[in-house]
Formats: sequence, C-alpha cells, structure tokens
Amino acid sequence: MRLPLMRVLSIVFIAITIVNCANRGTPSGGEKDVAPPVIRKSIPENFSTNFKGNEIKIYFDEYVKIKDVRKQLIISPPMDTPPTVTPLGGASEYITIKISDTLKDNTTYAFNFGESIVDNNEENPYPYYRYVFSTGATIDSLSVKGYVIDALNEEPDTFISVMLYEADSTYSDSIVYKDKPRYITNTLDSLTSFSIDNIKEGQYKLIALKDKNSNYLFNQKADKIGFKEGFISVPTDSSFKVTLFKEDINFKAIKPKQGGETRIIFPYEGDYESMRIKVLGETPEGYQTRIIKDADKDTLHYWYKPKFEIDTTFFIVTNKDYVDTLKHHFRKIKADSLQLKIVSPGTLTSEEEFILEGNVPLTAIDKSKIKLMDRDSVDTDFEVKYDSIFNRYTFPVKKKEGQKYFFKMLPGTFTDFYESINKDTLDYTFRTKKNSEYGNIRVNLRNAKFPMIIQLVDSRGEVLYERYTTESPVVDFTNLLPKQYALRAIFDANGNGKFDTGNYLFGIQPERVSYSPPIEEVRQSFDFIIDFTLLD
Repeated sequence: MRLPLMRVLSIVFIAITIVNCANRGTPSGGEKDVAPPVIRKSIPENFSTNFKGNEIKIYFDEYVKIKDVRKQLIISPPMDTPPTVTPLGGASEYITIKISDTLKDNTTYAFNFGESIVDNNEENPYPYYRYVFSTGATIDSLSVKGYVIDALNEEPDTFISVMLYEADSTYSDSIVYKDKPRYITNTLDSLTSFSIDNIKEGQYKLIALKDKNSNYLFNQKADKIGFKEGFISVPTDSSFKVTLFKEDINFKAIKPKQGGETRIIFPYEGDYESMRIKVLGETPEGYQTRIIKDADKDTLHYWYKPKFEIDTTFFIVTNKDYVDTLKHHFRKIKADSLQLKIVSPGTLTSEEEFILEGNVPLTAIDKSKIKLMDRDSVDTDFEVKYDSIFNRYTFPVKKKEGQKYFFKMLPGTFTDFYESINKDTLDYTFRTKKNSEYGNIRVNLRNAKFPMIIQLVDSRGEVLYERYTTESPVVDFTNLLPKQYALRAIFDANGNGKFDTGNYLFGIQPERVSYSPPIEEVRQSFDFIIDFTLLD
C-alpha cells in the first residue's frame, strides 16, 4: 500500500524537527562562565549623601550569594550592632543590608565586601565591592596607604585589621583595649598592602591587629599587634610600614591544684623565670621544696616534704613587681613514683646529646653504676650534666660517626627528692649517622651589624639550627639533616642572645629580622656557600 506523497513529506518533516530539538537539548560543552556578576542598581545609590534610612538594596544581573561574610565584610567605622546582610544561606538577585545601629552624624560609612559576593552557579566573585554613603552633606575622600610585615615570620598572617584612631581629646594609648577604631580596613587573604579610604582630614594613630576575636579590640593573649610611632597627619602621600608582632604576655599566677600526694601544680601566664612561690604561714618541721618546669605547659610543679597535716594553706607568688596570694586546698592523691624517660632522638647529630628526664626531682646520680659501650663492646667515656629547671640529665659523649651505643644503668643509679632510687636496670640505645648523610652550609654575612643571631627555620618559622656571632661575618652550620630550610638573621640590638619582641604600651618595636632569598635544599655530602646581604 502506497502512502500519499504529502503524508510522507509530513512524516519526514516531523522526524527532522524531533532530531533538531534533541540536538539543541544536548550539552554543548561550551566555555565555563568566568564573568563576575554585574550590579544593575543600588537603592540608595552608592556614594549617597545625607543618608537617613536603615536599609540598602544592591541589585545584580544574576542570582548571587554571600560567602565568608564574617571574614570578608569590613565596615568602617565599625558598628556596635552589626547590620544584617542577606542572603546568607541561599541565592537572590539582590543583597539587602539592614542597619540596626544608630548612625553618627556627618560620618562617611564604607561597606567593604572583599570577595564575598559571588554568583550562584560558578561562584565568580565580584571583586572588592565597596558601598559608601555619608550621613552628612559630603563624602570623605582621603586615604592612608601602606603594607604589613611580620616581625619574625617571612610571610604575615592573612586577614589583618588595619585601623585608625582619631587623636582627639578622648584618645589615650589604652584605647586599643576598650574602644573600636574610627576607620578600619583589612588585608584579606592574599595581600600585605592596605588602603584605608574615605577618611577625613586629621591626626590619627595607625594600628594593625591580627584580631582573633574579630571585635577590633586588642587582646594581648590572643592577638598580634603593630603600630606606627607617634601620630600620622592626613592628608598624606606617605606609604606606612607596620610590623606585626606577638607581645610577651603579662605575668599572671593561676589558682594552684594538687597534682600528686606531695606535688602542687602552679599554672601561670607570661614569663616564669622570676616567679617565686612561698608558703604563707607555718610549714611542717624540716620542710623542703623543689620546683620543676613542665616541658610542655606553662606550669611549675611544686614538690614538697613532709606532708602538711592541715586542709588549707596560702601561697604568695611573686614575679618582679607582681604579688598575689593564692589559697590552696590539700587533697589526698596517690604519690608519684620515680620514672625516667628519654627526651632526645634515637639518632643523634654531632651537636645533640643523650638526655634522660625524671618525673620526680632528682638529687643524685652514681656514675659508677653506669656503663656505656659501642657496638663493638668497647667502653666509651661520657660526662654527666644536670638541668635542675627541667629535671634532666645530659650525657655528653665524644661520638663517632655511623656508630651505635648502649647505656646500662644499674639499680641505685638515680636518687630522687624522696630518697627513692631506680630499682631496675635501665637499658638505652642511640646511634649516630655517617657524616656523609648530612649536608653543610657556610653563610657569608654581608653588611652585618653585630651581634647577630643566624637561624635555619622550617616552613612554619620553627628554629631548627641557630648560631650566634658577635664579630665574625662567617657562620657555619654543619651536619644538617637533608631538607629545605629558610635562612634568617636577627639583629640582636641589646646583645642578650635572643629575639626580643615589641610592646605597644611602652612604644617598643620588635628587634629587626631579615630573611635571605630562598636557599637551595640541603643534600647529603654537599657543602653550600651562601652570601647573605643584609640591607640597612
């Protein structure tokens, strides 16, 4: 049976249409959308004056959402009651800012969104959008620019708050602890430079904070701080460098607690070296004490004998000008028994020594009960040194490369504060690598100002090797473990052999630190020579 020609053509046309529709529905695999959203309008308009309302709407050409607003959004000057910004959990074609705080008269406000505004699909950010308005007749238009460095680390932290405090009749140095700044900006996560914009003419104190609590107030325990000496005058064409540092914490004694039958734990904050502990009142006859520093915590362990026959006593804790009286309740706790542990690595370099640490204060060691042999059973000489602060014995040995050593310590080698001894034989081993397994670095210091501390540090800034020089421009690091290091120099201005940080209230900047350009990775059996030029 033959179909009419028109019916055949109709069937062919429908089939072609279906195929074409199917093709149009197939994903094309086109280019990824990388364009940021576009602002269509703002109500009120950006840079409005005589602002009187409490709501702002910003409209976009596509759906947007807010991302990391807590870190990214900076409002200058800060508001006591943060505004509500939506949408946070979803997407919308506009952003709404609802202001709950009472706005100050004749003040320019800036909402710095950073890169928190992104489109809904690909999360392309609208870069560094700023919405600005004034409650007065004019928009303040002056700026303060600069950059932030870290006093000790090669790279500064991210999200540094940079702030201006107005030098008016209400200003005092303690303002950073209790009041929010007049103007603020943020270095965000990829920049070290800053620009505080839309400020008015005047004199200001320039402060930088690594603000852990995001409250624009300086917390000495948690935050890093940096400051420009004196005040800055605006307008200015200067670019200001601010060095961020962690202050030494002011000393504070914390309530003690019973740690063992005759051991009291004294936690503290700050520097313990001048900390002194004294019983206020009567003590048992023949009373003796020993104090040991905890190796890992800000704690002193206060050991005493004999036991108190009372429930409560008081201690006076002093540290230079600090004095406090602390009440302590005695508790019945199991007595500590003598234990020793190795705190040195199993493989020692030529600069490292074998170290044992006791958990109870040690008072004597019988060297005659110790034997040290190498792998060939040859007796090896050793010395003994005691560290009373950390309750450790160090055993300096004239070590040979590629050797293994065996310590045997008989019962009665160690005696502790309570006349107890080790009752078992203690066996320990350690080894040394061959010199060919290490690398060496010689550093030639150019333009050095002595004394100096030269350090090799890891990627986190932790010190792995250190040298101190008072006059020689040549510094050698020998027997280095093969790895990548960073090289830095500390200008030891006061000659005390350590890095000294700054102090905001005393107006003290930290000692200067310089990093060399990246150095070659240390390899086995290689000697490296580095010229380290220190700039003025």
